[in-house]
Amino acid sequence: MATEMTCTRLTIVTVAGIFLQIIGLSIFVFGFFPVKPTLSGVSDSESYRHPLCDSALSTNDSEIHPEKLRLLYQELSGISSRYDRLILMVIDGLPAEFVLGKDGQPPGRVWKESMPYTQSLLANGDAIGYHAKAAPPTVTMPRLKAMVSGAIGGFLDVAFNFNTQALLDDNLLGQFLRIGWKMVMLGDETWIKLFPGLFMRHDGVSSFFVKDTVQVDKNVSRHLPNELNNDDWNLLILHYLGLDHVGHTGGRNSPLMAPKLKEMDDIVRTMHLRTMVDRSHDQGQTLLIVVSDHGMTENGNHGGSSYEETDSLMLFIGLSSNISEYDAATNNLAFQVDLTPTLALLFGVPIPKNNVGVLVPGTLNSLRDFEQLRALELNSWQLFRLMQAQLPSSLFGGFSCNCFLDGTCEGFGSDISECSGDKEKQLICLFRNAAVLHGIWKSKKLTESSAAEDLSRAIDAYNAFLKTASEWLASKTTEKPVLLLGLGVSAMLLSCVVCIILFLSLFKEVYNGPKDQVCCLNYLLNLEELFILAVLLILVISMGSSSMVEEEHYIWHFMVSTFYLLLLFKTVKSLGFSKRLNSLGEYKIGSIVLLLISGRLLRGWHQGGVNWTYFPDISKWLEQAGGSYVKRVQLISSFLVIVLGLFTLFRTGSKRKSVIIQAFGFSICGFLILLHAWRYQDGMFEVSTDNGATVTAKIIYLLLSISAVGGALVLPWSMQNRERSILAIAGDCLYLIGSAYVLCWCLLQLLLQQRINSGPILLLLIQILAVSCLSSKDLHVNEWVEIAALYYMGMAGHFALGNSNTLATIDVAGAFMGISSHSTTLSGILMFMITYASPLLFLLSLVMYIGGKLRNHSPLAHSDTDLGQLLKLKLGFPCLVPLCINSILLTAYTVVLLLMRNHLFVWSVFSPKYLYVCATTVCTYVGVCIVAATVAYTLSVTTFLRSNNT
Repeated sequence: MATEMTCTRLTIVTVAGIFLQIIGLSIFVFGFFPVKPTLSGVSDSESYRHPLCDSALSTNDSEIHPEKLRLLYQELSGISSRYDRLILMVIDGLPAEFVLGKDGQPPGRVWKESMPYTQSLLANGDAIGYHAKAAPPTVTMPRLKAMVSGAIGGFLDVAFNFNTQALLDDNLLGQFLRIGWKMVMLGDETWIKLFPGLFMRHDGVSSFFVKDTVQVDKNVSRHLPNELNNDDWNLLILHYLGLDHVGHTGGRNSPLMAPKLKEMDDIVRTMHLRTMVDRSHDQGQTLLIVVSDHGMTENGNHGGSSYEETDSLMLFIGLSSNISEYDAATNNLAFQVDLTPTLALLFGVPIPKNNVGVLVPGTLNSLRDFEQLRALELNSWQLFRLMQAQLPSSLFGGFSCNCFLDGTCEGFGSDISECSGDKEKQLICLFRNAAVLHGIWKSKKLTESSAAEDLSRAIDAYNAFLKTASEWLASKTTEKPVLLLGLGVSAMLLSCVVCIILFLSLFKEVYNGPKDQVCCLNYLLNLEELFILAVLLILVISMGSSSMVEEEHYIWHFMVSTFYLLLLFKTVKSLGFSKRLNSLGEYKIGSIVLLLISGRLLRGWHQGGVNWTYFPDISKWLEQAGGSYVKRVQLISSFLVIVLGLFTLFRTGSKRKSVIIQAFGFSICGFLILLHAWRYQDGMFEVSTDNGATVTAKIIYLLLSISAVGGALVLPWSMQNRERSILAIAGDCLYLIGSAYVLCWCLLQLLLQQRINSGPILLLLIQILAVSCLSSKDLHVNEWVEIAALYYMGMAGHFALGNSNTLATIDVAGAFMGISSHSTTLSGILMFMITYASPLLFLLSLVMYIGGKLRNHSPLAHSDTDLGQLLKLKLGFPCLVPLCINSILLTAYTVVLLLMRNHLFVWSVFSPKYLYVCATTVCTYVGVCIVAATVAYTLSVTTFLRSNNT
């Protein structure tokens, strides 16, 4: 770039680079994240024929009457159906540990005593429970799809969880509908969205309004007496959301958890006693199954892959399992997808085509020997069909239909073989062994000489194949399109290069260095600049380690604290280590010490990450001390935020009406936030019947918007002074607007964040004010270093608020503050604002930073500079620094993710982190856009008014 870059050209190239980055990111995301290979259509009577046998011509199953189709399926399956009705009770978010215990130990005393009837069923052998492992992401929609289709969805299902679409793949409910079943659904409306028009009666409730822990369950239970008396349904689905909501708002140890467990236990008791009455009056057999879609962390959140989140419950009540010991009824393992083939075979319908689950062990004990083998055979055939779609046909050479029907395969003999070699060959071998042993049992069962031993060998062989095939299919995804991935990475690399070139070009102009000096090796970086670049290098290197990704907060806290120490060292050194410091030196050192103290408090407030979250921290101490201590910290912190924010507004000494009106608006907002904290947040676990909290929150939203946006629009027109330069006027105006932005954002976060996070909000505000004071006192630090430090501080604050690189730490509860009815868009925006509170806060503080720099600007430099030059140097440079940092980190992690695509933790560690990186990119775009619009508007108005006055 030999010619000097104009403001227009800079803007065009920057926007083009951003769009290029967005395009590259979109291409990479849709190319990288997996799409599970699926078979089209639905399973029908052909599923009861061997997959290697030619299909016989038959009529379409859809043309057969539902009752005749049911009888046909029952005849072809060869398994007698002992049940004619099914009750599926889904307790959202219930960890299996609450009911079955953990590691062979019974559940905790509080949990066990809260569900006495369920525990008595397990102790008496009337129920059998399983720790059903759920696949990540552990959110409701993909987990429901897994339970009814047996298929494991893609990783991006976590995004679709907030906008559920109809399930078009083969599933259990569709199979039940084909045989004429009538279905009723009460509870989570996700079922209605997944299966529109399927239920003859339904009453749905929103799963996202997590403040509701009472009415959301009462709305389900109020229908229960009538539905249990009705005999017009075959499937009754009850999806209770209250326990999940209790977890989101109060965690596992919430005082409302035990009463909620007791409420669920009473419902189980009501339904079980009714099924017992129906059975005694020969009114049919009803199977009651209690399941959960996922577990929850200690804080009550979910979405990740930790044991606490994936430990879901699967409880069969009324199943003849022949289990009499409590340990045998509780220490069982399964996978969530195993529910699909188990229910399909128990109720006589074909297993859905894309199922990767296997029969739940112990659920078929009541069947006769040949029925157990037939059930295992049908499950094996269904998985074998999925394998056929993904394996080359050459692997099936030498096999024929008769080979598996009579148990003797030409060229293979009748003995089983040792299975070794590639995984694909092992699968074929295991399948053949199971079929051969099944054939041997059939030929010997009449002699009774060794039937029991042959039966055991055949069952073991089937289980070996099913286990291996299920694991292989569950991990199988479509091949990633290399061309798309390469195109996406190339676009992001090019965008990153554009940002760096623009930054270096402006760097030369801002610091007035020789044109050939800044970009060559002769330019010597000082200590602070080297450190900022070293932080970037360390972050890029650490991205390749799964442990460092999980514990990334240590890097940010350590690096930010080290930067504060560098500032302290440089400040003391510049003062000559004199024994007597002047007031300016004391001011600087005091501000840096304040940064160090606040940074250490932020570091210790939440023990973040994944592996050591159980370590003590300030938030745990306060919560253990009692809710009254948390409330005191909340009220004191909120009051101090209001006082400091208002003090900053009047710091320039301006007493204009516009500033006074703005300060009055923020004062009203502060009072309402204190009132909200005092009156409503004690009852945060209950839904307010008078909607007072919702109305108060809406008023706060309105006042904050008017005060911040209105001030930004009005202040530049009301602060003209002919005696002062344009830069001084614009600096005062921008400092006031930036102060208003910061105060507005802090007040908003006090409303939205968990109560325990009010302390960190105050500490983040103190850090911003300290940095603002330091930057106005000439730290002898380059401008780009100060801006980069603000970006780093924002990321450190992000983790200090309790966030991590797992989806489980996303705070869902605050996303419905002030929303009377569920709105995916509004709640999604609020969730984003809560999660990225700190990065956006420090990006908004750039308006203050730019204003402070303009206020201290020398009147001799750039006094006659036009508007374009001002915007380029005073706005373009501060905006390019965060864009460059984010672009480097985004591009680097994209390359890392591509290299780690076959890593063991690619979906549990690296992929969630990449979603956060993408969201951080959006956060950076939003923050920079707000800063650019505000500064450009203010400078334009100021220049326009001055030219008119002249």
